[in-house]
Amino acid sequence: MRAADVGDPIMGRLVAQHGAAAAADAIRARSLPPEFIEQEMTLRDRPRDELTARLNAWHARLAASNPAADIENGARCGARLIVPGDAEWPTQLDQLGPSRPLGLWLRGAVDLRFSCLKSVALVGARSATAYGMHIAAEFGVGLGESGWTVVSGGAFGVDSAAHRGALTAGSPTVVVLACGVDVCYPSSHDTLFAKVRDQGVIVSECPPGVHPTRARFLIRNRLIAALSRGTVVVEAALRSGALNTATHALALNRHLAAVPGPVTSRLSDGCHRLLRERKAVCVTSPEEIIDLVGVMGDDLVSQPRTPAVARDKLNDVTKRVLDAVPTRRGAGPASIAVAAGVNLSTALSALGGLAAAGYIERAADGWRLRKQTTSYRKAPDSAVLEPPHIDADADPSQDPPFPDEDDLVRREHNLPTHDEGSPESRPACRTNEPERHTAPPRNTLNGR
Repeated sequence: MRAADVGDPIMGRLVAQHGAAAAADAIRARSLPPEFIEQEMTLRDRPRDELTARLNAWHARLAASNPAADIENGARCGARLIVPGDAEWPTQLDQLGPSRPLGLWLRGAVDLRFSCLKSVALVGARSATAYGMHIAAEFGVGLGESGWTVVSGGAFGVDSAAHRGALTAGSPTVVVLACGVDVCYPSSHDTLFAKVRDQGVIVSECPPGVHPTRARFLIRNRLIAALSRGTVVVEAALRSGALNTATHALALNRHLAAVPGPVTSRLSDGCHRLLRERKAVCVTSPEEIIDLVGVMGDDLVSQPRTPAVARDKLNDVTKRVLDAVPTRRGAGPASIAVAAGVNLSTALSALGGLAAAGYIERAADGWRLRKQTTSYRKAPDSAVLEPPHIDADADPSQDPPFPDEDDLVRREHNLPTHDEGSPESRPACRTNEPERHTAPPRNTLNGR
């Protein structure tokens, strides 16, 4: 098997029907089995010319291949080759049918099949925002701490953040590459991949030494979806490779989830489309992911509770009496009893308890609700804000600039910024600008 043959359904059907050895012999002889040709032409509606062209391409690649050298190169870098039927082979890959890989190259310390028994794929944009990176890392940590393996592609952005989150939690993580397991792509992830090899495993269909191409990235996405119980799209634009992985997850009838993002972010448009078309389930925490992909009855997320208030502790009758008490003007016990739908003795008993608890108070004309005082910190006069200065020459279509790192550090430690503090940080004078006479600041709290 060469890198160009990965994911080829015709090759997969040939190997499934006649075995790998017989398929290799047929390709060397440039003569496919007649029954296979008849089946492809009749059932698959493929013309003979297409099968002949495919056979010639297989023959050329097989002649240029060197399986012994591939095995030697793999052993040199610590990689191992597994095929269907091996103990480490993940059986869930069989659901790919004719697109199932003929073999996998592995490089890492953990067992691939065991690691993928409880696994979730986290995929997303390479040019992820800070929000997407944070969510991916948080999900990686949460899933890892709960005993779940994170599967992703090892790319920039969401992929790398998810892998790092899982490694931080001490959990194994699986990196599925579009190149050989001895090729570090991206090259800046050499430290990350080294940690993955120690704590997880790197997977590829391609033999050692093969470099990635655009087509191989799309082909490997089916493995990410097939190795895991479900796929979570953390952040993705409308034209994102993560949506290709989501399509494979749906085709395999696996769980698909998406994380909502800001409606103003184009990098969340793909997630929002999946949610709007009801192809994906909305998830906002690792617990919700486990509840979606876990075993029914075992991996349930706890339902969030609404904030409890003191009124919740009252029984139903007392609540009805409390609802019948007016807010401003007082009312007698008889009218309150009628409004609450209870008899007078029940109303009197409830009113006494509500008064003792501080819910109501006695007025000149009966009972009324007691005013609940709300304490808050009054803003000092110096906190009155003036309208922000707007540059007349500014382009309204441009986003406002973000503060740089130095500004953030100054604000965090309450240090003076470039605009305030020492006299040296302020301009000595203003030229070509008329003198401004500002009125005293208006105290908006007191209405002056």
